Amino acid sequence: MIRKLWPYTRGYRKWILFGVLCSASEAVFELLLPLVMADIVGTGIPSGDTGYILTRGALMVGMALLSMSLGIGSAFLSSRAGQGFGANLRQAQYDHIQAFSFRNIEKFSTASLVTRLTNDCNMLQMSLMMSMRLLVRAPVMLVSALVLAVSISLKLSRVFLVALPLLLVLILLIVRHVSPMFSAFQERTDGVNLVVQENLSAIRVVKSFVREDYEREKFKKRNDDLRNIAERAFGFVVMNMPIMMLITYGTIIAVMWYGTPLVQGGELDVALLSTFFTYITQVLMSLMMVSMIMMMVTRAIACGKRVAEVLDEVPDIADETGSTCAVSDGSVDFDHVYFKYNDGAEKWNLRDIDLHIKSGMTVGIIGATGSAKSTLVQLIPRLYEAQEGTVRVGGRPVRDYSMEHLRDAVSMVLQKNTLFSGSIRENLLWGDENASDADIEAACEAACASEFIHRMPDGYDTDLGQGGVNVSGGQKQRLCIARAILKKPKVLILDDSTSAVDTATDAKIRAAFRTQLPDTTKIIIAQRIISVMDADLIVVMDDGAIVDMGTHDQLMAASEIYRDVYQSQQEGASIDG
Repeated sequence: MIRKLWPYTRGYRKWILFGVLCSASEAVFELLLPLVMADIVGTGIPSGDTGYILTRGALMVGMALLSMSLGIGSAFLSSRAGQGFGANLRQAQYDHIQAFSFRNIEKFSTASLVTRLTNDCNMLQMSLMMSMRLLVRAPVMLVSALVLAVSISLKLSRVFLVALPLLLVLILLIVRHVSPMFSAFQERTDGVNLVVQENLSAIRVVKSFVREDYEREKFKKRNDDLRNIAERAFGFVVMNMPIMMLITYGTIIAVMWYGTPLVQGGELDVALLSTFFTYITQVLMSLMMVSMIMMMVTRAIACGKRVAEVLDEVPDIADETGSTCAVSDGSVDFDHVYFKYNDGAEKWNLRDIDLHIKSGMTVGIIGATGSAKSTLVQLIPRLYEAQEGTVRVGGRPVRDYSMEHLRDAVSMVLQKNTLFSGSIRENLLWGDENASDADIEAACEAACASEFIHRMPDGYDTDLGQGGVNVSGGQKQRLCIARAILKKPKVLILDDSTSAVDTATDAKIRAAFRTQLPDTTKIIIAQRIISVMDADLIVVMDDGAIVDMGTHDQLMAASEIYRDVYQSQQEGASIDG
């Protein structure tokens, strides 16, 4: 785990080194202070030598100040290194996630990825900070105090032969039991975050269906699961302290019991016995610090494994050739393409797709829900990768383009319309960050969006709120279409993107496509046949396969499926009328 995460300390390794040296030096000076005190008590006070006492006292003050300075330096350096390490780790995860295909992202829930980017990274950076201070300080103090205690009295030091093994066994037992609990704790945290995310993102649906009580119960269950595992995990950690204190005080009593006869017999000086007590406390407290750090490291290991899972995930769609060629035109060809989401599945989601679209054509795709219409068009910009057959854009296999060049030439408005927090203008500039006001106005005119934008108080500078909450579904669709048009793509894909607009507005948008985007290939997925009636080619899909294709008139004459859908929609329109 350390080997995997160590590269992300780059840029902060010198801070780690200096911080470790400061922590070790601080511990050494703290251990030397009792020896100076023993000199004052054992030599200066009995002899009444004031000069000696003041000199040794001044030395103690200097050592204490130096130790304090080293402690401050250690805290500063560990904080800087920990925060830098955490920032590097978050950035590395975020950058890596950007390279994921849809298939990669689906392996992790959104809530889990958020937890790994925040909670898990915070735990790892805190562990580094604490380790630089305590994991260095504790062993140095432990070893040094043991050596000094043995140098004072070998006989009394034998009590450590009982105390130290007991403490070590205790630490190992706690770590062994707590480790799987911390892994489960992080998974339960994912569960809570998932419920919160779903509830907040769909709060309008929850309220419209009056499902607040159901959502409360769902959250309560996940929250109780998290609390239960936390109580079990941290219950072991809490037990650690009283047991260690019992062993510590038992050791002190044992030293008093065996040390008193040594003092009475003249084998040991009172001042040295007092110093020995100090070292006992430091040895045992060092072990306690080690045990607490081990608890933190155990949890950090669980978090580190989760972070490593993200970093080790290999994007299944990547630039393979390093090509810099651009898409020349909007022609799209599917050459006997097969695709399935799960490689182990028996059934293909797309079967033997053989479709050839010339540049500039308008193509409509219709079919029942689940017929894989969206899946088909998502192969064009390589959001998914076909397992068999070849998808070509501009006459070249999509694999031959870099991801940037391919997706820059393909503009796609997905079923789920997404707008970002910020103004209308800022959202539209996603299509072209250098677009002029005239370009923006023209795109919005084509998407029939300008009519409602001008009615807004601040026009294009109107704030949309998070996710575009300040506009209706139809307005959101038109803004997304305008954003796609601004991209000036070779291929424009509308995945059921006019479902929330009326038929008149739908017709205006399609008319604008014909006049303003004559050289752009338009692929329109629609549930309403009226939205694709005037297309150059209409593709009818069923159960992942193309069952018919042609113009509206050809399909009305030859396709039973198309004719049935058209007639049912016409009857529905008559009833509505």
